[in-house]
Amino acid sequence: MADPKVCVSLEGTTVKEMADEAARANLAGADFVEVRFDRLYLKRPEAEAIEDENGEVKHVMPPDSEWPVRDMETIDVDASIQQLKESIPLPVIFTVRPTEEGGHYPGDETQRVEILEKAIASSVNSVDLELSIDEAKRTSLLEQAASAKVSIISSMHNTSTTPSADELVGLVKEHAKEGEIFKFCGTVNDHQDALQIVEASYELKNSPLAFSLMALGNGGDWARLHAPVLGQTLVYATLRSEFKLSNKGLVNIRDLKNAWALMEY
Repeated sequence: MADPKVCVSLEGTTVKEMADEAARANLAGADFVEVRFDRLYLKRPEAEAIEDENGEVKHVMPPDSEWPVRDMETIDVDASIQQLKESIPLPVIFTVRPTEEGGHYPGDETQRVEILEKAIASSVNSVDLELSIDEAKRTSLLEQAASAKVSIISSMHNTSTTPSADELVGLVKEHAKEGEIFKFCGTVNDHQDALQIVEASYELKNSPLAFSLMALGNGGDWARLHAPVLGQTLVYATLRSEFKLSNKGLVNIRDLKNAWALMEY
């Protein structure tokens, strides 16, 4: 059984950081990298010194949602897209995630769509287009992408919960033709939520539809770890290697590939 393709989501907040991460992802065997362009608008803060119950001081980064935001005018969109294109050795999935779907883009929707249009015009490999985009704007983006031969990841993100397996299967069947791959990312509140992703993937595994189903939270990594036997087309991984990473539903790319090898997927 062929392994799914693996995409590493880049978490840098500058073009250089993203380029460096992409080089590491390439060495780790990634097939794609996701350029989270919305993260360029974040300012990485200093780690906070926190004393634990044993009196030991640990330096902890605040969650991304609490990071300060750059002045939008400080980001040269055209130059940044060009620099990323020139410095990244792997195929790119270009994403500008809005805050409503767990992203960090601080501007309005018109400005965000303009950035997506510029990415398409640059002939990036793929763009991630949320299903929540206004229908007329989304249709225009799809037409521009088709003309430029840019593939589409049609995406949906739920930052509070995960639908039932039946609902997920319905979403894939309804939206799979709106892009080369349909991607859904939910939020796990308990292990029952995590099982919904696994069950939906298993039900779809023999279908001709291209999908990528995942979730954030404890258990959200189950569908990623078992993606080869669940028929997933694309799996998102990270370069992070922190303690208890799986509690966030994430998996390091090297750990992911080692797990597939150990389980003989």
